Amino acid sequence: MGQILVLDQNMINMIAAGEVIERPASVVKELMENSIDSGTTKITVSIEDGGRKLISVTDNGCGMDGEDLARAFEPHTTSKIKTSSDLQGISTLGFRGEALASIASVSQVKCTSRTKSQTGANCIEIDCGNKSDISPASADYGTTIQVRDIFYKLPARRKFLRTANTEMGHIAEQFTRIALANTPAGNKQGLDLTLIHNGRELYRLSDKDHLHQRIAELSPIPSSGISENLIEAESNEKSLHILALMGKPSISRTSKKFQYVFLNGRFIRDKFISHAIKEAYRGLLEPNRFPVVFLFIQMPYEDYDVNVHPTKSEVRFYNSNLVHSQILGCLREKLLGTDLQSHAVLPTATGSPQMQGIGAPGHRSEAISDAMAEFFKKHRPAQTQQQFSYKPKQQIVALRPSAGQIPESHTGAAMVSAFAQTSQPMPEIRSEQRKFIQIHDSFVVVQTDEGFVIIDQHALHERIIYEDLCKRIRKSKLESQKLLIPESFDVTPSDADLLNTNAELLEKLGIELVPFGPRAMAIQAFPTLLTKADPLDFVQDLIDLLGRKDINLDGEKLLDEVLNMAACKAAIKAGQRLTDSEIEQLLRDKVNAESASRCPHGRPTTIKFSISDLEKQFKRT
Repeated sequence: MGQILVLDQNMINMIAAGEVIERPASVVKELMENSIDSGTTKITVSIEDGGRKLISVTDNGCGMDGEDLARAFEPHTTSKIKTSSDLQGISTLGFRGEALASIASVSQVKCTSRTKSQTGANCIEIDCGNKSDISPASADYGTTIQVRDIFYKLPARRKFLRTANTEMGHIAEQFTRIALANTPAGNKQGLDLTLIHNGRELYRLSDKDHLHQRIAELSPIPSSGISENLIEAESNEKSLHILALMGKPSISRTSKKFQYVFLNGRFIRDKFISHAIKEAYRGLLEPNRFPVVFLFIQMPYEDYDVNVHPTKSEVRFYNSNLVHSQILGCLREKLLGTDLQSHAVLPTATGSPQMQGIGAPGHRSEAISDAMAEFFKKHRPAQTQQQFSYKPKQQIVALRPSAGQIPESHTGAAMVSAFAQTSQPMPEIRSEQRKFIQIHDSFVVVQTDEGFVIIDQHALHERIIYEDLCKRIRKSKLESQKLLIPESFDVTPSDADLLNTNAELLEKLGIELVPFGPRAMAIQAFPTLLTKADPLDFVQDLIDLLGRKDINLDGEKLLDEVLNMAACKAAIKAGQRLTDSEIEQLLRDKVNAESASRCPHGRPTTIKFSISDLEKQFKRT
C-alpha cells in the first residue's frame, strides 16, 4: 500500500494557519484588512485577555448575503481577484483567500453580516473547521466577526502565546500600522477606529484626524515633541510619490521598531527601503542608533508584486534601484538642508529637561516654577562646599570634591555639575608642567616620553564610568536619589509587561518607577552615577533595548548591555570643553582603568604617535 496520503481540507487549512496566523495580532490584522477592503468607514476592535479569549472586529462595510457568508470561510475563496491577470495589479489589502479559512480552522468563530439592501442579517458559526448552517440574525449593516479561544485544540501552538499584556502589545502594534496608513489625505477618506481591551477603551481615533494627530496619539514620541521633532519631506517623480515625516536625530532609538513604511496603504518591510533610510541619516546618527521615520509611498500597482509572502508584509519591486534612489534622494536632501542643531531647554531642578505636561503645551506651569524656586532657596550650597588640594611638586594636580558629595570615579561631567551648584567661580588650577591640550573640544593630546597620544574624551570617559558601574553593581544595587519632579511617560501594554518582567534589573540600576495613570508611568528615583543622563531618555531607550532582546537572553549579558548604554549616556560628550583640572582627573582615572584602550563598544580610546613616526613624516630619518 502506498504511503503518500491526500490531506483532508481542514488539515490543509490548519497548516496554512501556521503561516498566516502566528498569534492573536495576526487575526486582528487579517480581519481589519478585510474590513477596509469592504469599504468600511468605521472599525471597532474588542479584545479580551490579550486576544486569547476573544477577538471581535465590527465594521460598517458592504457586508455579505447568506450565499457569500457560506463561501467566505472556504479555502481560497475571495471576491478580490477573478483571473490570473488580476495578480499583476493588486489594489486590495487581501486577495489570497486564506485568512478566514485559516482562522476558522484553529478557533471558534461566529460571523454575523448584512448588506445594505437586506432587511435582516445572516449568521454562521464554525468550531475548528466544523461549520453550522446559515441562520437569520439581527444586526446593523456591515460585518461582525468574533474569534474565541484561539488554538484551543492545538495546545502545542497555544503554549507559545505570551502574557496578555505582551499579546495585547502586538495587537496594538497592528492597530497602529493600520491607523497610520488610513488617515485622510487628498481625496482619501480616513477611518474611525476604536480599540478596546477587557472592556477598557485604549484608542478612539476620529476619521478627521490628520497624520500628525495620529502619530501623537499612537507613537512612543511624547506628544509635546511631535511638531518640532518631525521634518516633512515630499517628492513626486517617475510615478513615485513619497511623503516622509522624519524624526530629528535627537529622538532616535536603539532599534528599527519605530520605522513605519507604507506602500499604497499597506505596511511593508523592505531591505532596500531600510537601507535607503539608513543612508539618508549617515553621519547624522551614532552607529547604534536608528531614526524615527514615517514613510508613505504611492506608486502604480503594476510596478510591484505583493504575492510574495502569506502575511503580505513583503513586496518585490520590479525596479528596486529606482525606489531606493528616489527615497534616499528625497530624505537626504531634506535632512542636509535642515538645521538639526539641538537647542537648549531650560532644566528642571533635577538637572534634566522637564517634559511638558498634557494641557500645558508651550510653557511651564506656575506650580513647577514655584517649586523649583523654593528648592534652590532651601538647598543653596555653602561657600566652602568644595575642597581642593594643590600639590605643586606633582605633575598632576589632585582634584577631588569633599567626601560624600560626588562619587569619586564619576569625573569630568560630574565635576562640571558640582561646580555649577556652587556660587564660586570654577577655579583654574594648572600643573607646573602642562603637557596636554584639548582640540576641537573633543580630543585631548598628551605628550609622552616616546611621543604623544590622542585621546577620544567621550570614549575614554565612557570606559571609566562603565568599569565603575560594573564594580558597584557587583557589590550591591546602584545608589539612587529621588527626583524633585517625577518624569512621566506613556507606556504601551507590551512596554509595561517588559518593565514588570525586568523589575529586578531596574532595582539593581536604582531606577524606581510607579504607575502614573492608565497608560503612563513616572520615574521617582534615578541613579546618582548617571546625573548627566536624562532620566526620561534613558528609560525610553532601556525599554527599546529590553524589547529587542531575545526572551532567553542570559541575565548577565543583558545587564552588560544596559551598563554599556548607561556609561555612554553619562560620559563626557564630544564637543564639551574641559578645564585643565577635569582633563587631569580624566588622565588619572585612565591610569587606574583596567582596559582603558577600548570603550565598552570596542572603539579605541587612544591613538599613539611616536617620535620616530613624526621624524619619518618630516623626512628627518
